[in-house]
Amino acid sequence: MKVIPAIDIMGSNVVRLVQGNPKNKTVYSSNPVETAKKWEKAGADMLHLVDLDATLGIGSNFQMIKNIAENVSIPIEVAGGLRTQETIENVLHFASKAVLGTIAFKNKEILQKISEKFGKDRIIISADQLNGKIVIDGWKENTGIELIQGLESFVRLGYSEFLITSVERDGTLQGPDLDSLRKACSVQNTRIIASGGISSLQDTISVKKCGVSSVILGKALYDGKISIEKVKTIA
Repeated sequence: MKVIPAIDIMGSNVVRLVQGNPKNKTVYSSNPVETAKKWEKAGADMLHLVDLDATLGIGSNFQMIKNIAENVSIPIEVAGGLRTQETIENVLHFASKAVLGTIAFKNKEILQKISEKFGKDRIIISADQLNGKIVIDGWKENTGIELIQGLESFVRLGYSEFLITSVERDGTLQGPDLDSLRKACSVQNTRIIASGGISSLQDTISVKKCGVSSVILGKALYDGKISIEKVKTIA
């Protein structure tokens, strides 16, 4: 199981939101590059970089994310506001993977074009779910698509890696949504990245038992409730 710290960027600061609400924000650092280096040194397998300003449609931290990529040697995956072909292609010129949610569900034509150019293995489908239904557009729009139904539709198209975030757990430290993770991991030909709610080492053990390929660490890591080093010992 890969251990992947999240670096959520808003206004060039490292922040954490509760359930994606920009009004419920904690700023952890004004230096995302130093944060990235810190997690790399601690043994992270990869970094999950999220442009929250792009997600919310209020700005862009593209240059900051590119700067992080140039200052670490571990792979990075980029998420947040990747809603045009040009933006996604720009990201894939320096990132290992792009995490696509809104555009994957709304514009299969662009998704296909990017896949043909870069390969499906460089795309992670983001399946953010609320009450079992996939939500997009910064969690503001409910697609009405059941989580498992959504995963299976992308598997049929040849995609295999999925990021599962349970919105109601994100940033809450209330524990991961193990039921959803178990169901997602039971879908054939998938690799599942778990995100949301992890608060302790025991939570990481629990998500590993679900069969996930990777775990994203957020608030618990920044609040010192968990460490990359300890998670690596059970990963």
